[in-house]
Amino acid sequence: MLIIGIAGGTGCGKTTVVNQIINELPENEVCIISQDSYYKDTSHLTYEERTKINFDHPQSIDFELLGDHLKSLKNGEIIKQPVYSFVEHNRTTETIITAPSKVLIVEGILILTNPTIRDMFDIKVYVHADSDERLIRRLKRDIAERGRDMEEVLDRYQNTLKPMHQQFIDPTKEFADLIIPNNTYNNVAVDILRTIIKERLD
Repeated sequence: MLIIGIAGGTGCGKTTVVNQIINELPENEVCIISQDSYYKDTSHLTYEERTKINFDHPQSIDFELLGDHLKSLKNGEIIKQPVYSFVEHNRTTETIITAPSKVLIVEGILILTNPTIRDMFDIKVYVHADSDERLIRRLKRDIAERGRDMEEVLDRYQNTLKPMHQQFIDPTKEFADLIIPNNTYNNVAVDILRTIIKERLD
């Protein structure tokens, strides 16, 4: 199994890069694990308390469960991947049955911050986009897909996203094997990554 970690700040275009990669691979040979599925369970908190959690801090992620699941998949075992609700700020009771595959892509803003998880990646990728571009993408996504209003998104960006990016996420570029500039679609860098994947698989 080839495990690829794809990190980068919010709105940098990780999902676009992931989709560009998987579109070139046979469907049964690749599976995706999202860091967002592994936010810690917050059922013991009220909704108001959950809205105040700093979800952009590494402590918000259940890295222990993520690590256990990656080990299980590498050992050929099926896992039950959690399902997270951005509307409720909590895990749901549902799970996704995920089977091992030749290529496993793990994507998320904080996945390179954890040394144990980081060491499990065969290829580490950091997708970079400038802060203005990332903010615009975040605004569009959170309003359209996550039921947020503009004031809430901007407030969270200023008080949480931006400082957390500077403190935790941006420094993880130094761990990356490949940095993909992604202010616009970077087909050359993605092609290089696809070539590396195919060579490893062969």
